[in-house]
Amino acid sequence: MINIVLLGIVLGLIVISSFFSGSETGMMALNRYRLRHLAKKSRAAKRAENLLKRPDRLLGVILIGNTFANILASSLATIVASRLFGDAGVVAVTIILTLLILLFSEILPKTLAALRPEAFAFPATLPLRILQTLLYPLVFLLNGIVNSILRVFGVNVKDRKALDPLTSEELRSVVRASGHALNGTHKNMLLGVLDLEHATVQDAMLPRQSIVGIDLDDPWSDILTQLKTTSFSKLPVYRDSIDHVLGILHVRKVINLPMEVENPLPILETLLDPPYFIPETTSLQQQLIQFQQHSTHLALVVDEYGDIQGLVTAQDILEEIVGEFTDFSQPSAHLHTRELKDGSTLVDASMTIRDLNRDLNLSLPTDGPKTLSGLIVEYLEAIPTPHTSIKIQGYPIEILAVKGNAVRKAKICAKIDAHHEE
Repeated sequence: MINIVLLGIVLGLIVISSFFSGSETGMMALNRYRLRHLAKKSRAAKRAENLLKRPDRLLGVILIGNTFANILASSLATIVASRLFGDAGVVAVTIILTLLILLFSEILPKTLAALRPEAFAFPATLPLRILQTLLYPLVFLLNGIVNSILRVFGVNVKDRKALDPLTSEELRSVVRASGHALNGTHKNMLLGVLDLEHATVQDAMLPRQSIVGIDLDDPWSDILTQLKTTSFSKLPVYRDSIDHVLGILHVRKVINLPMEVENPLPILETLLDPPYFIPETTSLQQQLIQFQQHSTHLALVVDEYGDIQGLVTAQDILEEIVGEFTDFSQPSAHLHTRELKDGSTLVDASMTIRDLNRDLNLSLPTDGPKTLSGLIVEYLEAIPTPHTSIKIQGYPIEILAVKGNAVRKAKICAKIDAHHEE
């Protein structure tokens, strides 16, 4: 009868050992960021968060309990085996108990806890908290010895932060790995925000040749027609060329312009706001902040020599986050693409590589020229002729139209895999 009771105690100790083993893996496998969120509405999660603030004490309690259960189980099993079978039984029970502990007290609970950490850790927080209080003197003594040894090697457990901050690259990986937890639109918006620090205004600006403005050297009748028909709220005003910009005109101010005056141009010039110039290397993240600080949403982009290269607005930067706005009342700053029947895509070659990659899910290089035209010219090292075909990063590209020194239209086909070519 006594032997049966002892065997029951041994089985109970194996279960206890399994509890401590699973709790250890489950607590350490908890997602700390998810835990911080759950702690706001779950007492078990809050207890887990508090326990993990001092992992040395938590591990001390778990390992004391686990070690005590395993050693006591081994001792009791040895007593029963020696009574029933003698020395031969001791060897046999040692082998059997080792297998039982290995399977049911270590591998099985730790595997389950690693797969379902919250299911194991949260129910275990209350008994672990009670044991931590009861065993505090022993835990304090053992941790003091261990921490003293660690300090010899330059390790201080108190220096560990409860939650290590994520870098932007790590956060980007987390967003991409969110799966169905975030819908595609929200995921792209978050990635767009993170990409702002890596992109410059050169990536989002309207190129110089596409800037629409008012040339004061034009006849007044032409200027008046342009003011009446424009769909833009602000226009740069210049003489001869955009390099001689005088200021930015808010079109609504023209409503108060006295039309009966013989030459209203001097009055028009008094309505201009000073032009706001920014270097082309400014990051989109910084520029968005500067737009807020300057209480404006339009800037002229200049290169290192002070020559105007393009124009960027706050809307252009916001489109990098939320995608292009659909507004049929005014032309888009970004040029569109059109899918052809053969599966290829017709694109305007002045479109930026970033927009192409985002809209068509391509992987064209972005560390060189900013537009498809520039990329093609750099690749060929010459101005191409129409119907020239090239392949960049595995994408077949056919040049359809060339005007001046730039490619105007091109056709991009689906990427060809390297092994498929062979």
